[in-house]
Amino acid sequence: MDWKQAWSTTAATTNSALDALAPMCAPFAARWDREAERRAQLRTSENLKALMAAQREHNSARSTHAMARNQRSAARKASNNPLSATRRAARTAHKAARQHHSQARSVLKEARKNYPATLAARAVQTHAAHAVPGGLATWLMTEATHALTLWPASISAGLIGLNVAGLWLGRRQPSVHLDDGMTAEERRLAARLDPSFWVTNADARGLSGTVPTPAKLTPAGLVSHVRLDGRWTPKTFRVKADEIRALLGARTDLRMEIASGSHGDRATITLRTRSAADGIDLTGWTPGAPWGVDTVTGEPVMVPLGRRMLVAGTSGSGKSWSTRALLAEGSEAEDHRLVVIDPKRVEAMNWQHRARTAITPNEVLEVTDDLVAEMHERLALIPRGQDVISISPERPRITVFVDEGAEVISMAATPRARATKDDPGDPDWGRIMENLRTLARMARAAEIILIWATQKPTMDRNGGIDPQVSAQITYRAALALSTSGESRVVFGEDATEKGWHAHELPMPGVAMLRSGPKAKPNPISTRAFSPADVIALPDRPVWHRGSSKPTGSTLRLVKEQATAPDVSTTPVPETNRDRVLRAVHDGARTLRDVTDRTGINKGTVSREIKALTTTGDLRKSDDGMLLPGKEAA
Repeated sequence: MDWKQAWSTTAATTNSALDALAPMCAPFAARWDREAERRAQLRTSENLKALMAAQREHNSARSTHAMARNQRSAARKASNNPLSATRRAARTAHKAARQHHSQARSVLKEARKNYPATLAARAVQTHAAHAVPGGLATWLMTEATHALTLWPASISAGLIGLNVAGLWLGRRQPSVHLDDGMTAEERRLAARLDPSFWVTNADARGLSGTVPTPAKLTPAGLVSHVRLDGRWTPKTFRVKADEIRALLGARTDLRMEIASGSHGDRATITLRTRSAADGIDLTGWTPGAPWGVDTVTGEPVMVPLGRRMLVAGTSGSGKSWSTRALLAEGSEAEDHRLVVIDPKRVEAMNWQHRARTAITPNEVLEVTDDLVAEMHERLALIPRGQDVISISPERPRITVFVDEGAEVISMAATPRARATKDDPGDPDWGRIMENLRTLARMARAAEIILIWATQKPTMDRNGGIDPQVSAQITYRAALALSTSGESRVVFGEDATEKGWHAHELPMPGVAMLRSGPKAKPNPISTRAFSPADVIALPDRPVWHRGSSKPTGSTLRLVKEQATAPDVSTTPVPETNRDRVLRAVHDGARTLRDVTDRTGINKGTVSREIKALTTTGDLRKSDDGMLLPGKEAA
């Protein structure tokens, strides 16, 4: 039965072609139907009576006008005197009759407008206006020795055929094949994206001149391509998002994306009724697990280690949950270490068993001083011909996580207490931000990587990211933000134009990641990692910068043992405070002496002296010299 298969294929191809042409003719058919309905509504009995009365009045006025014109002509012939009473009376009568005729003609024109001819009758009159002359011209141009010349008649017949075909195609219902797996909401939205419904109702929403294609179901929701006429551009169409949502009757919390189409006169509407990440388990973490899943394509999203990164998200957006997988990855391997700077304390407490944490201003200043010193030492070790140091267990990659950035900036701006005779005062807290800026600018080659997290990604005085730090960021991630301005700060000034609308993301746990010029603004379902999951992670070595190191080593590792260690055989790490106290016991009596003996920076030494003096381990003599506390007795 090959002929049946051929017939079925031909029919399917024909239907597909007609379905493709129907949306193009739908605006013409919609305008025709609207005009026909308007004319039908005006053709009432009252308007008909008014038209008939206007016609009678016009006929009477026209007759009176003709009579007055004839009388004026007769008066001119009867007398050569233009000022004669007969001629003046005829002239006045003619002028009045002419004005009356003009008024009657205006009334008749308005009455005809109020009681118009049917659109079908008007179409017949219009086509007859060119069909009759065309047929006559064809007959006159026909020669006996040639076949019938159909040029004028063919144009008329073609115009009539186009009119009829356009109406038929425009009124044709495309055979939309909806996926059986559609939800009730998706079926309702797909029905409203049908060209027949859209064109009929678009004018009331100010969207006339736009025609969508039947919606297609994708793993990320419904997609429809919209053809725009000369009054529209994709940008002006995107401005009408509220009207489009109202026309579709879509939920206010349903994510709708309007983007430029494949051509300048096309736009694309995407309704995120579903996610390609549905059904994928993103709880917990294992080494090498993806950071999240693209909700549009369903592909895993990886964030490679060693990338300076900004993570922004308003309170409750899931920022902490989403970054924990990155921190776990950055502290898992032997050649990776983690530093957590968290003035709010909550997140840092979860990572104390596998990261160096800094909470107080003194701790933040100390760790950033150590990181800058480590950076300079590593930069000096980079071999010629290389631009990045090779990581190893002795020189691991150090991931520095700052959470929350706004608090760190505020901490660095805290006024310092000046030194007095009895009090060494506070260190320069502003050095915290100087150190972090230095790490952002220079530390990538030393494999010291900065991840900056903040709830308020603005660069003003109260913002959560420093401009110098932001300028060095290569990976930019954002969960739900508050405003479009914050989206532009995170993703760049072209964020709004190119669809990076993080301020429209749902909460929690949905993010966008811009990792380069080819990245797409697809929402990403990020991995959920709870505080309990972090605490359950196995212990890992904690990075500290020591005063004395073996040859080729630039760090000292402190690793908590799984079992209770033997105190008699396990060395206890010496802290900066121990070194300062030992230096004073060895004879150092001034701040400079302690700095020279220990190699610790002046600010840290001053801070430790103040703490030891408070606890009584050190004391100051009357002349300001440092003495061990036990000599006070």
